[in-house]
Amino acid sequence: MWRYTAVHLRERKELLFMGHQWKLVLMICLAGCATRPAFPESGPAVFAGTMAEMTYVEVEKAARGGAVALWAIGAIEEHGPHLPLATDVYVPSAQLLQVQRRLADKKINSVIVPPYYWGVNRVTGSFPGSIDIRPEVMTELMTDVFRSLAKAGFGKVFCITGHYDAAHSRAIVDAVRRANSASDIKVHYVVPRPLGDRIGLKSTEPGFILVDFPAETVPSHPDLHAGEAETSMLLSIAPNLVRMEIARSLKPTDLTSPDVATWRKGYEHAKEVTPLGYLGDPASARAAGGADRTARQAAAYADAIAAAVK
Repeated sequence: MWRYTAVHLRERKELLFMGHQWKLVLMICLAGCATRPAFPESGPAVFAGTMAEMTYVEVEKAARGGAVALWAIGAIEEHGPHLPLATDVYVPSAQLLQVQRRLADKKINSVIVPPYYWGVNRVTGSFPGSIDIRPEVMTELMTDVFRSLAKAGFGKVFCITGHYDAAHSRAIVDAVRRANSASDIKVHYVVPRPLGDRIGLKSTEPGFILVDFPAETVPSHPDLHAGEAETSMLLSIAPNLVRMEIARSLKPTDLTSPDVATWRKGYEHAKEVTPLGYLGDPASARAAGGADRTARQAAAYADAIAAAVK
């Protein structure tokens, strides 16, 4: 009688997984050809509501009137087979529009700088579409933007990020430190505490504000990239850009802590751990949950910025 050994069972499991992947790839191709035009519908205009739509006279008046500058720092990065590459730009941009309204309710005027999107992609850098900028280039560019904002008369800038790659955040940290030591402008990086802790930031260091988001139910598996959280948020912000027919077919990755550690090594390590480019459970995404999460995080950002302004 044939008996399965551990090796046989592992090989059988791998074959089943590969079979699921091939079925999924075929379904993605068919879905794309059958239901989507050659060019998908446009997402939110990234200049909408920013200083790019203002005249220089209006910018000068706002700066002289004490308005603070708000800046979303994102990246062009793969987000699985179901989300657009600009996910990490759309989410913080939408949050800053809400932050601006909340600050206005507190009598704090603000101007939104057009989002930055040429980020550092160490984790997903091996996937097509992930644009990986050298950290020193990003830091230099950000420094020039801070210098320009200072020349325009802004006294304070508050940055948030939609891209949680640690190397990306370290580039932001370097730019903030450089700006605060060399210019007439005060720059703040407002960062979620888990990300701040991961890159070694201390809330006592000038220029860095660690934010505690409202508590959420902890998922049964890591949900870190293009999973339920990001898919839900984009469903609430730009539903026409979410390939939900594909997202519903994606199984939870259900990774262990060692798996996540390997994934965070980046490049081919990440591609091996998450071959489809997502880490979490996108199939469970809901627009209502995404809208709630987006609003609660925006409120936390606004409260932290308001506290730093006053």
